[in-house]
Amino acid sequence: MKTKILNLVVGLFLITSFSVSAQEVKTEKFKVYGNCGMCENRIEKAASGLEGVTKADWDKETQMLEITFDDSKVKVDDVHKAVAKAGHDTEKVKADDEVYNALPACCLYREK
Repeated sequence: MKTKILNLVVGLFLITSFSVSAQEVKTEKFKVYGNCGMCENRIEKAASGLEGVTKADWDKETQMLEITFDDSKVKVDDVHKAVAKAGHDTEKVKADDEVYNALPACCLYREK
């Protein structure tokens, strides 16, 4: 009888643990400005370089970045800041002009 109760308690603990872990993984999309394949590489590298980001995929046509991340390790705002630090404006954070101006000419997306 003790073994059955112990197995039940352990089973419930494991189910609860998996449920909590699954709730921490999120997917978000937001606008990131860029033009080309080099932009795509730079944007995805900046986002996926953060601890907790497990996937980063930027679409050139829609200019949307989709990230999958563990929100107990990283916040969406951190991803916005990292992408902007790499030279790409997001819908929340503008890249520093000095970093933006240092991008290759084909990557310059702002209107003059």
